[in-house]
Amino acid sequence: MYPKALWRMDASEHSVFLTFDDGPIPEATPFILDTLKEFNAKATFFVVGENVKRHPELLERIIAEGHRVGNHTYNHIGSLRHLTSTYMKNVEKCNELIHSDLFRPPHGWMLHLVYNLCARKYKIVMWDLVTRDYSHLLNAFDVLRNVVLYARNGSIITFHDSLKSIEKLRYALPASLRYLQDQGYEFKTIP
Repeated sequence: MYPKALWRMDASEHSVFLTFDDGPIPEATPFILDTLKEFNAKATFFVVGENVKRHPELLERIIAEGHRVGNHTYNHIGSLRHLTSTYMKNVEKCNELIHSDLFRPPHGWMLHLVYNLCARKYKIVMWDLVTRDYSHLLNAFDVLRNVVLYARNGSIITFHDSLKSIEKLRYALPASLRYLQDQGYEFKTIP
């Protein structure tokens, strides 16, 4: 559907690209950053503008620790429920705070017109592995299992720094990083 979007990076490289959506929030982001530091792993954070506005110190920490930042709209709005002009203003409002060339649409969906407009200015980053850490139907072991079963060379792996995910991530994130490290994967940010 989105031919210019990144779904997976170079499959010939033994590396994975960790991404975190929806933050930054004080209940989740500091734990994630501490865990990434423990494993010497870098990630790309697709942030929500209103969270950045509330917690600018967390955005500063993300950047200071060598991670990348991408746009996830200002209010985590979906393209299918808003006028194109409203959606694009929301994307730009977020970008005024973060100044990034990366964009990921909330829920992974965009109207085709929105996709075309975003693709003119941003590198659109999707994923090939969603851990589903946000799902109330999964537990922490299920999240880890998704990483173990589906991570592969060049995978763009999506976690969430959100209230829905954090309790599962307390176990699943370090366990996933340990597994990936043991498999010899290098952790990279979206270039």
